[in-house]
Amino acid sequence: MRKISWLLVCVAAMVSCKYFKPRKVAARDTSITQKTSFNNVFLDSEHVDAFLAKHTEFAGFTEQFHDFYSHRNYEYAWFDTSGLAEQAHNFMNLQSEYLSGYADSSLYNEGLTKEFEKIAAQKKKPSLTEANVLETELSLTGQFFRYAAKVYKGSDINAEQLGWFIPRKKINLTALLDSSLKSKVSATDVYAPLNPQYGKLQEQLSKYLQLQKEDISDTVVSVSKPLKKGDVDEKRIPVIKKRLLLFGDMAEADTTALFDSTLQTAAKHFQKRMGLLVDGVIGNRMLAELNVSLAKRIRQLLVNMERVRWMPAEKDTNYILVNIPEYKMHVYDSGRQVFDMNVIVGTAANSTVIFNGNLKYVVFSPYWNVPESIVKKEIMPAMSRNKNYLDKNNMEITGYSGKIPQVRQKPGPTNSLGLVKFLFPNNYSIYFHDTPNRELFSLTSRSFSHGCIRLGEPKKFAGYLLQNDKNWTETKIDSAMHLTKEKWVTVPKSIPVFVVYFTAWVDGEGLLNFRKDIYGHDEKMGEKLFAK
Repeated sequence: MRKISWLLVCVAAMVSCKYFKPRKVAARDTSITQKTSFNNVFLDSEHVDAFLAKHTEFAGFTEQFHDFYSHRNYEYAWFDTSGLAEQAHNFMNLQSEYLSGYADSSLYNEGLTKEFEKIAAQKKKPSLTEANVLETELSLTGQFFRYAAKVYKGSDINAEQLGWFIPRKKINLTALLDSSLKSKVSATDVYAPLNPQYGKLQEQLSKYLQLQKEDISDTVVSVSKPLKKGDVDEKRIPVIKKRLLLFGDMAEADTTALFDSTLQTAAKHFQKRMGLLVDGVIGNRMLAELNVSLAKRIRQLLVNMERVRWMPAEKDTNYILVNIPEYKMHVYDSGRQVFDMNVIVGTAANSTVIFNGNLKYVVFSPYWNVPESIVKKEIMPAMSRNKNYLDKNNMEITGYSGKIPQVRQKPGPTNSLGLVKFLFPNNYSIYFHDTPNRELFSLTSRSFSHGCIRLGEPKKFAGYLLQNDKNWTETKIDSAMHLTKEKWVTVPKSIPVFVVYFTAWVDGEGLLNFRKDIYGHDEKMGEKLFAK
């Protein structure tokens, strides 16, 4: 597994998402009685209703409360005849680790914590008929639903308002609680499967929180000119070395002012993690990333961990993933990354949509049907200035929509879609395609398109998609890319495509990567997550 293998987003779990169905009320299991149960302690449905009326913070889980207790015939879950059950301690310890590890107080329940500790500290067995025991029993259930909903499903955020159109994973909280109580689990990822990237980001978050506790200086370093190997700078180089050491890019401490080979290696390591040009020269772009405050990096990690919560656990399958801020496509076959390539994505004004689809067609020597918005803004003004504009650009008018001409560009080397395009039908008119502007792929920042995704190696990608059809040799693919009329080919088996947006992740080499928030999605999500 290599780069962002964690984002096995996908896949079967998302493809099999079901539409909402009428709610089915859980049947009460009357086979559970005082004779057959493990603790012969029961409550009444009226107790649940009274508790929820009093504790409005749990009102959103009313259905889950009744389903859970009805399914167990209202038998106590967190207490048995000896007092607090083992799983009650496991859950409270797990929640405590989460609250301290994430510096997140949003799930803290002071009343429950105090009552739980009071009951746990009692030397004698608590009377299960006491009101505080019933209150603690129901509070533990409600708190579990709150915890699981946030940790395993993610915060209560409308993802589509944040430009995220990949279906969020669904979790049955009632079934999750029931299974966790039966198995007496105590580890975070045993309650419900989390994408492996979550744990990796969690480890990095802990490191950054520790650096913050140590009050590491966020001193800004600037240079009037780039620093390179052989330079000496008493003021700045020692500071740069210290920060690279703290972030794990430099192997050993060094307070000297010499830009030596060790610093050059550390600089390249940092540049790779940040998606910068890896040349070992410390310029303003590298320093801008090096100077990002710990608080901002922690916020960035939390935002991306929230996105990972929306993802299903990994599945071994074939799929294509494009991470927009990384400007990369990753191709997976049976869960293993087989290759990746540079891509060009939409500009901030014409941002590429975050969504998923299924790639079904390869179109060789495509026409480009120019969108009406581009016709009005760009083509028509150019036509008015130059009557030969269409011929010069290998274009033709195929009809009219009112007074607006319908324009398409004919196949050829100057076609804006290049020599081939790849379609995964969707509502956003986004697809993969070639481009005649090959020089743009050498740049580190590649947001230039009107929203579609341009591929750095389209011929290689076409070969991969058609590899199981022996008729499509490299020679035939090359020939099909140079026709005078477009040729459609159906992919033997459609492949899931996921266009995602992650600005922080841990790659297959264990390196923490950061990228710029090119569309401002991190900022918008942060406003939702960290609103006071």
